[in-house]
Amino acid sequence: MANPGSHTIVICRGYLDNLSDRLRVLMANVDILIVEDETPIREMLQMVLRQAGFEVHGAADTRQAAKHLSQRRPDLILLDWMLPGQSGIDWARRLRRDADFSDLPIILLTARGEEEDKVTGLDCADDYVTKPFSPRELIARINAVLRRFGKGEKPGIVNVGGIVLDPEKHQVAIDQRPLNLSPTEYRLLEFFLTHPDKVYSRTQLLDRVWGRDVYIEERTVDVHIRRLRRILAEFGRDAMIQTVRGFGYRFTARP
Repeated sequence: MANPGSHTIVICRGYLDNLSDRLRVLMANVDILIVEDETPIREMLQMVLRQAGFEVHGAADTRQAAKHLSQRRPDLILLDWMLPGQSGIDWARRLRRDADFSDLPIILLTARGEEEDKVTGLDCADDYVTKPFSPRELIARINAVLRRFGKGEKPGIVNVGGIVLDPEKHQVAIDQRPLNLSPTEYRLLEFFLTHPDKVYSRTQLLDRVWGRDVYIEERTVDVHIRRLRRILAEFGRDAMIQTVRGFGYRFTARP
């Protein structure tokens, strides 16, 4: 951290007892990795975010964070700019060049508040939070970024090309007719619907849909893609899943 002690995060334990119901939204399925070298700040952030319902993990530097990523992919990273060894900004740039993590949401935490610093930070991060900040502001910014990536509090109905996903009912329908999907087919189609018009490799789809802790061959993705296409073909929408030769797949409402 730059100038430890001169910049503080406006977080106090008493605040945790007065969190509004709006901030206590159930977020048990959202995993956040905090990369912060100052232990008191990291632990306080973990406590605040867990109180808000997030699943939270911590790392003291980018080496620990990279080890965590090799075992478990978070939904969002809170990353301090100034870290010992490799800086947070340099690591964020490295993640953006990595095909497996280029789309991973990142929020930079820093005491740097100059316009030039913000522009530099936003070149490789999805948001930029200047210290000091309040838990209310941080959680609002986290939810805003998560919504942009298809996650977040109280997910609403998604409609892409007439394919309607209702997360609360765990149901997908076309022309008001529910699709008969296996759990894996549902998760795969849900991912496509919430990440349209982006190309994903088979490895990326395995990580995002099946998880990094499960060993499955890449051809498993092709098998489930074929099954999804057969189901969508009944409604004339199989062409929405496009094969990108030499790379992977794209889901689009404009086949």
